[in-house]
Amino acid sequence: MKFYDISMDVYPAMQVWEDIVSKKPVFDTQTNGHVTDTTATLGLHTGTHIDAPLHMINDADTFETIQLERLVRQVKVLDLEKAEDGITRSDLEAHSIEQDDFLLCKTKNSYYHSEDFDYEFIYLKEDGAEYLVEKGIEGIGIDTLGIERSQEGNPTHRKLFKNDIIIVEGLRLKDIEPGVYSMVAAPLKLVGTEAAPARVLLFDQFPSS
Repeated sequence: MKFYDISMDVYPAMQVWEDIVSKKPVFDTQTNGHVTDTTATLGLHTGTHIDAPLHMINDADTFETIQLERLVRQVKVLDLEKAEDGITRSDLEAHSIEQDDFLLCKTKNSYYHSEDFDYEFIYLKEDGAEYLVEKGIEGIGIDTLGIERSQEGNPTHRKLFKNDIIIVEGLRLKDIEPGVYSMVAAPLKLVGTEAAPARVLLFDQFPSS
């Protein structure tokens, strides 16, 4: 069985949202004799992470309401590298998408791994989100730090959250061929928050029942 780590590395100079310095991780390392201890300060949207509805909807569900069983499952990696500017309904209609699918979107973003933030990243447009709501998918992941580019009112996030669709951001899919995989997305076990960093693995074989 082969597996792929599709998570971002976390380190002080890493890429963060809009290159905001205060969002960069800080590692405070102290060594006393032979004992080394590090305190890490980082936002919950650092690197590869999973959003909860509270991120974009006031008084909505917090992170612990996302059951782990929904994050350990079969997923489909879609080739959306031809999408320009953003992923539209027509881009998605070209693929076989079924109810309860969990989709990972491989776009041109997968080939941009600079430590600088790309303000022109490919994102999921509102009509694309509407289509996925109509299809009744379970979740969606994308190969950049945001599912949308700060659209006014954040319609993409809100449409997905209001329909109980999980959002995973900050994936690294450059070396992943389109197809069906088993996914283990293991977030920190946080309570009362709007997001959590995660380590996400894909497996090319499926566990026997």
